[in-house]
Amino acid sequence: MTTAEKFSTTELIVSVAARALAGKDRVFAGVGLPTLAVDLACRTSNPDIELIYESGVCGAHPEAMAEGIADSVVVSGAESVVSMASLFGYVLQGGNVDVGFLGAGQIDRYGSLNTSFIGDWDKPTVRLPGAGGAVEIMPNAGEVFVVMRRHDPSAFPAELDFCTSPSPVRARESGVGIMPRGRGVTKVFTSLGVLSRSGPYDELELTSVHAGVTVDEVRAATGWDLRVSPELTVTEPPSAHEIDLLRNEIDKVRLYLR
Repeated sequence: MTTAEKFSTTELIVSVAARALAGKDRVFAGVGLPTLAVDLACRTSNPDIELIYESGVCGAHPEAMAEGIADSVVVSGAESVVSMASLFGYVLQGGNVDVGFLGAGQIDRYGSLNTSFIGDWDKPTVRLPGAGGAVEIMPNAGEVFVVMRRHDPSAFPAELDFCTSPSPVRARESGVGIMPRGRGVTKVFTSLGVLSRSGPYDELELTSVHAGVTVDEVRAATGWDLRVSPELTVTEPPSAHEIDLLRNEIDKVRLYLR
């Protein structure tokens, strides 16, 4: 296989996210594309990542793709398994997670997430999985990566239909509670490019576009006036090696690859 051969949008998103994990130590990953990205990073950019699952598994080395956090495969080869109370109380809230890796239904310009529902409170159009561990991951991880299969105004609205996991900006505006220890969302990997934030109170800005995608297309697909980095780059496509690993070793049954 050559890099010129066709790859899917999912393979592109996962490959770019895996490269961004270079140099990170401990990653609290949601099941799905985040797990794919961590697995790929372990085989390429960062073999020393410690993978954590919400169910209490630390130092995970699953022997196959997990279908959920309660899947017994997440325990196979794990370095330790603790109670969820210990995981959240000592590991996450103790400041021992470098990157929280999540998905979302919606995200706003400051990185607040909606994983609850789309539409009106009384009559939602779509019901989403809910908060899960994301509401704890957002304030306590050093930073948060988010993967979004779609990039359109409904997924990137000016205002969320509901805020499940508030960004540091939204937490500060509320004026109550303890301020987050982390920076919130710093990277968003989408079907069109990569959005990034540096400081906890910055807006997301476009830092990379995928080959063949224009800045105007990304801005038109975003519900707010998206800032563009003066150092905008074009995303490096997946290598033949990355595609081979994803298809033939990591997700052979196509559980998440599309």
